Amino acid sequence: MEENKRKKYQKDKDRLSTKLGYLQRVLKDYGVPVMIVFEGVHASGKGRISNELLISLDPRYTRFYATHTPTEIELRKPFLWQYFVNTPSSSEIYIYYRSWYSLYIAMKNNTVKNERYPENRILLEEIRSFEKTMMDDGSELIKFYVEIDEDKQKKHIRKMYDNPRTMWKAQEYDRDNDDDYRKEMEAIIENDQKSWIKVTYADRYETVNEVLEVIIEKLEKRAEAEKKKSEAKKEGNDGFFDGKFPNILKKHEGDFDISKEEYREQIDRLQKEMRDIQYMLYEKKIPLVLVYEGWDAAGKGGNIKRVIQQLDPTGYEINTTAAPTDLEFKHHYLWRFWREVPKTGHISIYDRSWYGRLMVERVEGFASNKDVKRAYKEIRDFETSLTNFGGIVIKFFIHISKEEQLERFEARQEDENKVWKITDEDWRNREKWNKYEEAINDMISETSTEDASWYVINGNSKRYARLKALQIIIDTCNQKFLDK
Repeated sequence: MEENKRKKYQKDKDRLSTKLGYLQRVLKDYGVPVMIVFEGVHASGKGRISNELLISLDPRYTRFYATHTPTEIELRKPFLWQYFVNTPSSSEIYIYYRSWYSLYIAMKNNTVKNERYPENRILLEEIRSFEKTMMDDGSELIKFYVEIDEDKQKKHIRKMYDNPRTMWKAQEYDRDNDDDYRKEMEAIIENDQKSWIKVTYADRYETVNEVLEVIIEKLEKRAEAEKKKSEAKKEGNDGFFDGKFPNILKKHEGDFDISKEEYREQIDRLQKEMRDIQYMLYEKKIPLVLVYEGWDAAGKGGNIKRVIQQLDPTGYEINTTAAPTDLEFKHHYLWRFWREVPKTGHISIYDRSWYGRLMVERVEGFASNKDVKRAYKEIRDFETSLTNFGGIVIKFFIHISKEEQLERFEARQEDENKVWKITDEDWRNREKWNKYEEAINDMISETSTEDASWYVINGNSKRYARLKALQIIIDTCNQKFLDK
């Protein structure tokens, strides 16, 4: 009887595996990332189901990620860091053996201790934002909760104890509290029933095929939706720029010059204070994120050089943002920036940043209107994740007048030591000044928050802009030190 059952299971599984493999190729061609989550108590069968699923898929485009006790490095990064950097590209399927939910529960129950999150509620909010961000970007998210009868679970664990090679795993299960985990997961699912699929592991053959059938049904619907979408007219950027925007930049125009003597005196003092700030950040384990945006030739690079002039190079990193690589382009646009977030006590400086989505990508039409409007919230959520972790986020936009930019462009062209700084692209961008102006004002209005404010600095005077940025960094960090 058991042999007949096994043969029928294998026949059905072969059929399902063939279908699943076909759908994987179809969705790969459509550029759809797939995320499959398995949650469940210990020894509930998640491992067997995951393995059978892996066998059915093309290993070139499939990844397996098992949630584990966070390493020291992972604990020095924001809560979702280990998951966001392990999200699928547009050609991949990721299988998560336990997930962000397990880590959340472990932190809530103090199985994993992380003093940086005194309020566990904000972690659930981050999870919801993370999942929405991935799905809005096109990911197909399928979440399974695998249930098992307690007697059957105990039987699985006893079987592990009987095998010297798996005894260590059974002992590990005994140290964890499945009751707390089960209670928390049931509450999570109760509040979000539509997004979860419950599977009862009663018979290993039937359960594996049941999971495969559910995944196939989901992927078939998605493939059909993608087919219809590809036949429909693609959205353009027509009418996205209407000349109506909050003119924030206008308030920061004028002459703010400062003498060389006063500049030399102040810059030396502020740079020494900045060095002290770096030491305090390290001592208090506070990450600092500095974002620099601005017009071409506004002086971002020179400003950054004055900030780091007297810093310890082992405690900061400068990230210059260029066009995404092929691999980066296949991921959510925030993926490459999540990979670079600073660990506790360190400084990350961004010479251009994730705000490219709201400026160059908007103006050049690389991102649709829908993408841009969605990015406002996604970026706010990203920066909230950094500040929830205890980080400081300071964003500068260096503003110069159109006339000042022209003078600097022409000066660069005439200086053989600086001519490399001016490109044809710079001139093309200048021709689109009005569109950039609208995009920048909208960006600042929509993404300046209490914990991650924009500071618009008049850059017509480079000396003034350098002193102003340093003073803002020092004042903001000192206030954070007082609040802790």
